[in-house]
Amino acid sequence: MKYIKYIITIIAFTTVYSCKVSYGFTGADTGVAETFQVNFFPNNAPLNEPGIDIQFTNALQDLIQNQTSLQLVNSGGDLTYEGEIVEYRISPTTATSDNTAAQNRLTIGIQVRFYDKNDEEKDFERRFSFFFDFAGSAQLTGSQKDTAIETIFERITQDIFNESLANW
Repeated sequence: MKYIKYIITIIAFTTVYSCKVSYGFTGADTGVAETFQVNFFPNNAPLNEPGIDIQFTNALQDLIQNQTSLQLVNSGGDLTYEGEIVEYRISPTTATSDNTAAQNRLTIGIQVRFYDKNDEEKDFERRFSFFFDFAGSAQLTGSQKDTAIETIFERITQDIFNESLANW
């Protein structure tokens, strides 16, 4: 009975450790990569919202740091994320009977290039976008704008993470 506890402990430790080597607990497949870099994502959208470039770059860095054991570096990373914000658009989605917007939609699109120094087959270039709907009578300012951008960036960064590191 005494030895069974030790055997179970060793098996559990070995299983957890072997999962950690290639896969994190989030399902991320980092392979042999140890570092990543996220280059600055400039805002090249026709409608320019100040500050979202830094906000997005930081959001992507934070997500990868929180969901993997990779170390963030400024250059020479095993994994590299780069790109630009290509869309920031507010448009009406539904109208009222007197031809005013009942609901508006903020859409943000990001063009991303991903490079894996150790496995070029995983490299990709792709556009990611998401939206946030808000009342047509409301102005997209203050906390509502912050919530909208945060919600959109949460979804886009998770989609980028899944595309680049989730090997499902």
